[in-house]
Amino acid sequence: MTFTVENYYQPGWREHPHTCPACEWHGSSRQMEMELHDEQTEYSCPGCEHPLLIVLHPSLQQLKDAAAQGHAEALEQLAILAAAPRPD
Repeated sequence: MTFTVENYYQPGWREHPHTCPACEWHGSSRQMEMELHDEQTEYSCPGCEHPLLIVLHPSLQQLKDAAAQGHAEALEQLAILAAAPRPD
């Protein structure tokens, strides 16, 4: 079964252990194969490529909300956005 993380800034999703139902591999998202898409990132089993995790990318509002709550990664991302050149 594929697990979906709807709140990118929820703590612990990167370290949460997963077990592949296809080959019984066990590990965290940090050990999985990662495929980046526009709206989400998909993580799959490194043993058999079975999809295990989908992480939805945060909206700008979710980023701002997390930064306002002091989330370190959100603060870094907000600083990167603020430093990006703006089209005239």
